[in-house]
Amino acid sequence: MLRTLAASAVLLVAMASAASCETQGISETEIRIGATFPFSGPASPLSNTGKGLIAYVNSINDRGGINGRKINLITYDDAYSPPKTVEQTRKLVESDEVAFLFSPLGTPGISATIKYVNAKKVPHLFVVSGVTKFANFAEFPMTTTGLPSYNTEGRIYAKYIAQTRPNAKIAILYQNDDLGKDFVAAFKAHLKDDFDRKVVVSSYEVTEPTIESHVVALKSSGAEAFLFAGTPKFAAQAIKKSDEIGWKPLFLINLVSTSVSSTIVPAGPEKAVGIIAATMLKDPGDKKWAGDPGMNWYREHFAKYLPGADIGDANYLFGTQQGQILEQVLKQCGDDLSRENILKQARNIRGLSLPTLIPGVTINTGLDNSMAYTQLQLQRWTGSSWEQFGSVLSADGN
Repeated sequence: MLRTLAASAVLLVAMASAASCETQGISETEIRIGATFPFSGPASPLSNTGKGLIAYVNSINDRGGINGRKINLITYDDAYSPPKTVEQTRKLVESDEVAFLFSPLGTPGISATIKYVNAKKVPHLFVVSGVTKFANFAEFPMTTTGLPSYNTEGRIYAKYIAQTRPNAKIAILYQNDDLGKDFVAAFKAHLKDDFDRKVVVSSYEVTEPTIESHVVALKSSGAEAFLFAGTPKFAAQAIKKSDEIGWKPLFLINLVSTSVSSTIVPAGPEKAVGIIAATMLKDPGDKKWAGDPGMNWYREHFAKYLPGADIGDANYLFGTQQGQILEQVLKQCGDDLSRENILKQARNIRGLSLPTLIPGVTINTGLDNSMAYTQLQLQRWTGSSWEQFGSVLSADGN
């Protein structure tokens, strides 16, 4: 009887192991994952998120992987070009046969591929875009997002302007895609009937070499508050041009453009003084984190796995956090690496606190929430670092 039970137990373990290995991209020794990043093109500074993710995956593999399996992270350059994203995503799914996609970056490319990936029933996890519709579980059941929604971020900015400059005319310069349009929609939702009276908008294409003419035109509108919603290259141009023409509005920029190295330094740190943005990340350049255990860990990790890179670039830090989320999901999966369970665990993260998140911000996902982050805190550029102020704000505005 004991021999029979033992044999049955061995058979069950073998069956479970075999079942997990039936998942495309999963073997006894490897978990194959794919992502696209703009390593070239107009949004190339953002690709350091990908480099941060790659570095953290390397650290996981150096520690033996997850449950005995090493992670094979396959990444391709899509140059922030939707046709290229489509081509590379198809290659990952159909040729490389990845188990799932993790952290692909860029609103235009994700917009062009999200329906394909969901139709293929490939988990599409923690994509680096805050487009609100991407977090719609009913429409995109295989997708989770790695940024706070642009709608949430936009509502926080609209509320802040209303509180600090209640009578100000507002200028919005936005990237002409779902990224920028979500911010405009957030202001419309907050201001309601006052939107047309109080707000002037201008959009730009990522193919434009410069947005300086847009900034000049918005200044001439008489706006006293200015929101830029786009990517670092153009944010730097907006900051520099505003200073050049002597326009000093209440100036806000979106989260993805807050990297010191990619935005503030190219613009000129002294020209950015007073700019407001939202974040959930500790700033490596802020002296208040000098003795922080989490940032001490990050500095050690960075020195080992990203030698020679600029630690002031928050994209590396965000990519590291993406890697930690990946690690958490795979640990929760145990030996059940079916696509069904991978997706289930991505939607079952509870109270995950990462060492480089500002205090009070945790990662929580669930059946009714596809976003890794629903909390943000406002910060102001001092000339040398970002300084947080106020309380941590949640998606419902509290």
